[in-house]
Amino acid sequence: MKKKKKLHTKFIFITGGVLSSLGKGLAAASIGALLEARGLRVTFQKLDPYINVDPGTMNPFQHGEVYVTEDGAETDLDLGHYERFTSAVMSSINNYTSGKIYYSVITKERKGVYLGGTVQIIPHVTDEIKAVILQLASREVDVAIVEIGGTVGDIESLPFLEAIRQLGYDLGKENALYIHLTYVPYIKTAGELKTKPTQHSVKELRAIGIQPDILLCRTDRFLPPEIKRKIALFCNVEEDAVITAKDVDCIYEIPLIFHQEGLDEKIVEKLNIWTREPDLHSWQNLVRIFKNPKDEVTIGIVGKYVNLKDSYKSLNEALIHGGLANNLRVNLKFVSSDELTPENVEDSLGEVDGILIPGGFGIRGIEGKILAIEFARKRKIPFFGICLGMQLAVVEFARNVLGWKEANSTEFDPQTPYPVIYLMKEWFDYRTGKIERREEGCDLGGTMRLGAYPCKLSKNSKVYEAYGQEEVFERHRHRYEFNNAFREELTKAGLKIVGTSPDGELVEIIELENHPWFVGVQFHPEFKSKPLKPHPLFVKFIEASYKYKLERTK
Repeated sequence: MKKKKKLHTKFIFITGGVLSSLGKGLAAASIGALLEARGLRVTFQKLDPYINVDPGTMNPFQHGEVYVTEDGAETDLDLGHYERFTSAVMSSINNYTSGKIYYSVITKERKGVYLGGTVQIIPHVTDEIKAVILQLASREVDVAIVEIGGTVGDIESLPFLEAIRQLGYDLGKENALYIHLTYVPYIKTAGELKTKPTQHSVKELRAIGIQPDILLCRTDRFLPPEIKRKIALFCNVEEDAVITAKDVDCIYEIPLIFHQEGLDEKIVEKLNIWTREPDLHSWQNLVRIFKNPKDEVTIGIVGKYVNLKDSYKSLNEALIHGGLANNLRVNLKFVSSDELTPENVEDSLGEVDGILIPGGFGIRGIEGKILAIEFARKRKIPFFGICLGMQLAVVEFARNVLGWKEANSTEFDPQTPYPVIYLMKEWFDYRTGKIERREEGCDLGGTMRLGAYPCKLSKNSKVYEAYGQEEVFERHRHRYEFNNAFREELTKAGLKIVGTSPDGELVEIIELENHPWFVGVQFHPEFKSKPLKPHPLFVKFIEASYKYKLERTK
């Protein structure tokens, strides 16, 4: 008989059925939060069935935001949920796509690793998937939570499902747990909750060879006992393993709902882990503030991907975190930069308390963003520019303060006589101690400054006041940089450079003199904000926006 693998780490596999966007990522993150609250150490992995090697070059309208890890991996947005809900730090090993798996298998085949054998989905592709899952196991991790992207029944996800089926056998019953997220709709005309979608989804999963241990049933109300009994009977699970995954207004309430339903207790029972009772006071306090704030502020987000809010997922959450830290509800007003004109800018942004310009790529909507920045600068409205937002703040200042009307980034106008933002050919990477160079014609995914880099702050600045320290590490995702050829003239005119790389060469943060709060950062601070540990720049931005609101409405 095959010997089971002896590992310290236990595995939870999360699958989804019926339809997409049920919230597997939030469910996985919430489970992680509950297990951490019980004193366990957790990590995560997202396995995506699409053929792209990573999400780095995918359209945000299709995929949502690209989440960047400390080590510079461009990953699925669910990794943002994992980091926000827990203390786990994600890296390149926490997100794999079919493309990355197949690329590895084909590379091995070309090198002769398979000794001329016929390379097949089973066992070669499934073995590769099992290997990337098992690399999560370590003495420092008690539970690894692995989310399988897509929906059960999709052709693309079959190799991943087969791999986790095999791992259940390899690891043994108390080391592998299957949780299936499904859907229980309420049909208003009939006045009934319907369990048939869940039954069919579990039937599909069992046909693959996986019997779920726990069912998370997404629905708009708590499931009554008779519905849970029916689902348990037809899906071959225990009645107390049928968990209501109820719709909530605040996503940070999900761990509390799951705990109320007994999910964490069921997980530790099934995995035979001894833990303490969970300490959920911080989460309870967070939800209390969210539901009963002292006041509210409205932030205008001027971007080009506003039709899909997941394009700015981490950003939206970071603003909410900043609000929670100030006991405020943050209302997000999305403004399409494509449609912003001098004629409608007052109607679009005249009533907001703060203006934020997020990152992005390509020329579409750029002039609308510059218009919004000018509006914030002249009206003294608190402004926060992130990545491209910071670059365009420099462009706007050069055009409208220095009078360089043709100033631009070479990304949008390679022939501009005032390239205040440009493509650097090389820079010193403090992480590796080497000079990094951009080669002509390299892959789009490999030409950016990615991951965490150090930033040295000026003490006489708003950002130093926010951080309370002289050096910080923040995550980057960009190609273009501030052009030092124009540094002297810009700073003399009132553009303050308050954050740079340790050698002073790369400009990381700008502020404006004579403005209550005007900050542009080259990095993406939203990636490091958590509900229980809000990012200081978002805390101060919301604080400044609320102060502006109080003064404006006196």
